[in-house]
Amino acid sequence: MTPSSNDKAPWWQEAIIYQVYPRSYLDTNGDGVGDLPGITAKLDYIASLGVDIVWLSPFFKSPMKDFGYDISDYCDVDPLFGTLDDFDKLIAKAHSVGLKIMIDQVMSHTADAHPWFVESRANRDNPKSDWYVWSDPLPDGNPPNNWLSVFGGSAWQWDTRRKQYYMHNFLVSQPQLNFHNPDVQQAHLDALRFWLERGVDGVRMDACVFHFHDRQLRSNPPALVRDTSTVTDVNPYGMQAHIHDKTQPENIAFLQKVRALLDEFGAVSIGEVSSDDALAQMAEYTSGDDKLHMAYSFNLLTPEFSSAHIRRQVEEFNERVKDGWGSWSVGNHDAIRVATRWANGEPTPALRTSLSKLVLALQLSLKGTPCLYQGDELALTEADVPFELLQDPYGITFWPEFKGRDGCRTPMPWTSEAPNAGFTSGKPWLPVPAEHLALAESVQDQDPQSMLNFQRAIIHWRRTMPQLLRGEIAFYDVPEQALALRRDLEGHAPLVAVFNVTDQPLSFDWPQAAGAAPLEGHGLPGEVADGKVTLPAYGGWFGTLKA
Repeated sequence: MTPSSNDKAPWWQEAIIYQVYPRSYLDTNGDGVGDLPGITAKLDYIASLGVDIVWLSPFFKSPMKDFGYDISDYCDVDPLFGTLDDFDKLIAKAHSVGLKIMIDQVMSHTADAHPWFVESRANRDNPKSDWYVWSDPLPDGNPPNNWLSVFGGSAWQWDTRRKQYYMHNFLVSQPQLNFHNPDVQQAHLDALRFWLERGVDGVRMDACVFHFHDRQLRSNPPALVRDTSTVTDVNPYGMQAHIHDKTQPENIAFLQKVRALLDEFGAVSIGEVSSDDALAQMAEYTSGDDKLHMAYSFNLLTPEFSSAHIRRQVEEFNERVKDGWGSWSVGNHDAIRVATRWANGEPTPALRTSLSKLVLALQLSLKGTPCLYQGDELALTEADVPFELLQDPYGITFWPEFKGRDGCRTPMPWTSEAPNAGFTSGKPWLPVPAEHLALAESVQDQDPQSMLNFQRAIIHWRRTMPQLLRGEIAFYDVPEQALALRRDLEGHAPLVAVFNVTDQPLSFDWPQAAGAAPLEGHGLPGEVADGKVTLPAYGGWFGTLKA
């Protein structure tokens, strides 16, 4: 259904999500790691960006072997980040400045230090013996099947206590929970309720396609087309069709339980979908009003930056996800910084800023809920972290062809003059790149032409354009260097946008735009006059079609 001007979309469909990676936001106690009080201290800054939802990567108790994505207590704050009282203060402050808080729930696996796993691995007949995925070896001692870990090697690890293998989709220290056990599901629902009762407004569901596994433990067949979107081409994980180790049909019923709980509190959910056919899972998991509110994939987190690629992802999503809702993300804690990933070579600082502005404008023009990553509002580049300073076990395993995720996780640069760019008074857990000092918040805040102030302005402008918030989307056939789209909302003039996705000036004829009136306030350089589109490198233009 095409919404009319009188229809009110759910608030989360018009919202913008901003991801905070707590380790790297602001350290207030000098230990070199960001913390919850640091985030609280910067909530006014986050509110100034014009975003609505703050997604916090995990801050729960953890051995930190995967930096918080290996949880040992779902209902407490790791002392590295603060206390429950610090979290309560963060919630109160966020709500006072009009922000909602979304926590990151890692349900598919725990840390091996979690009391559940400590008990489960003790023997084969304890109350939690089947809370994790255990299997006897094959007669020759090998693991039960060919399943692989995303982080390298077999997905099975031998345990001498039970003389069995346990499954892990990621690190060996992240054992896979057995979601076929209803007690496991209920334990997660109870933990989620704990945070909802503390005032949490939403949940980002990490690795939500991994909850269930094939009970028969059947081996995966080879992939017909190698997956290079969720993993790089140096990772053999992409060589399998992952039809048995994840994306199992039982997950639907569990997501419905999660949704019912969230609905009690008016909270929202977004799912991370990383599967061989991400669109199929997104359609399945967001259809109707009883599962995830929205989902995102890795399809725009890849190195490919072209009008054809972006158009294909959006059109295929709209074709297959009929009544669901998507979230478009071009950067997060798992992907190379977009200012580097989508740049052509080594552009000048000015050209890189133009690219960052163009990417944000384009992202905000797509139908769906934008999800932004901390530091992209500063046009931060990917940091080149030397091997001896790498922290990410994923990168250490696949180095040197894949350097892991540390390059996008370096500390936020707040003040160009201060040591460690104002992030910490101690030694930062990852180095602050020298090139980030010139991009610090203190520098950009004073520059009207900066990426930071562009982001504030265009988000504010977007809120005045209901077509961009709720309108349907369609694309025009234009030269491949450009992406042109239209957003239609009943009761409003159609809004059109044209983007130059290259680092070269672009000019072409576009008769449709002859009847368009330019819109002001978005901040992109470009012109459409007499049917001629003229765009500088990474330029863009917005207008409305005349009746």
